[in-house]
Amino acid sequence: MSAARRRSPLAWALVLCAASLLFVLLGVCVGSSGWQGWADMARDPVAWQIVWDIRLPRSVGAWGAGALLGLSGAVAQGLFRNPLADPYLLGSAAGASLGVCVALALLGVSPASLEWLAQIGLTGAAFAGATGAVLLTLVLARGVQHTLRLLLAGVVVGVVLGAASSLVLLMQPQLLQAMQGFLLGSTAFVGWSGCLLMLGVWSLCMAAAWWFSPVLDGLALGESTALSLGLPLAPMRLGLILVLALASGTAVAQTGLIAFVGLAAPHLVRSLLRATHAWLLLLSGLVGGALLLAADLLARALIAPQELPVGVLTAVLGGGYLLWLMHRQSTALPGGGA
Repeated sequence: MSAARRRSPLAWALVLCAASLLFVLLGVCVGSSGWQGWADMARDPVAWQIVWDIRLPRSVGAWGAGALLGLSGAVAQGLFRNPLADPYLLGSAAGASLGVCVALALLGVSPASLEWLAQIGLTGAAFAGATGAVLLTLVLARGVQHTLRLLLAGVVVGVVLGAASSLVLLMQPQLLQAMQGFLLGSTAFVGWSGCLLMLGVWSLCMAAAWWFSPVLDGLALGESTALSLGLPLAPMRLGLILVLALASGTAVAQTGLIAFVGLAAPHLVRSLLRATHAWLLLLSGLVGGALLLAADLLARALIAPQELPVGVLTAVLGGGYLLWLMHRQSTALPGGGA
């Protein structure tokens, strides 16, 4: 066993917290004007205000959104017993997109309405859409008893709501520019209220997921084994779905559609160590936070003074990582990689 795998989950958690803190400190120094040292910011009140009002909440918000996506990705993969499951599997992303589209269509994109939207954000509409999509999935699946039916219902809801969003944009093309930031994913507009909300929701969801983690351990051995252990699968599945919906819906409402973080974070944790789902859920959240924060730093620095949408960057990097992972697994099989 490698030295990395011999480390305890607690040691990895401390390493990830330290790395996240370092990324936050770096995020404070990186902006559209390039690198700015702490000494320069201390001497310039305007620079310090930019740090406190923009850069610091953006960095903390990026970590919070990544932690929520990492946690919800680990829950989805354990619940559906599928390593390719992602946080948006129950239609939350499509529902959030439709909620934002409908809100913009009803309120318009005039300067007055955009100013009002800037004050309250589109988080309420996005979260309502994500919650409604998950509830619709549960109704179509007739509960949480059948995992395959739940999975198929989530796919159907995602496709239908995605088509509804496209129809709204087709009828009102002036909404495309206003929707661009949400669809591409961005942490640029996260403020302190959004940071506090995401950190609070992550703490709540993490505590609930830790409580429900025994059912994920049981499901990993098979549904019949989980039933033989006396686990109440139906209520615990419902609790895990609520955790998944709340975590992913909150992240999407604050930062838009950011791909692959929730899918890649649990894979990275499994490559580092073997652990029960209680530790897997916690470490996936910490890895997700560090991943999105690092990607946000890279998005700001690559083509400065402009910046890439962080959702585009995570899609490229995450897709490349999964392709490499598939190639490595195929070559590891007998007769592979000839």
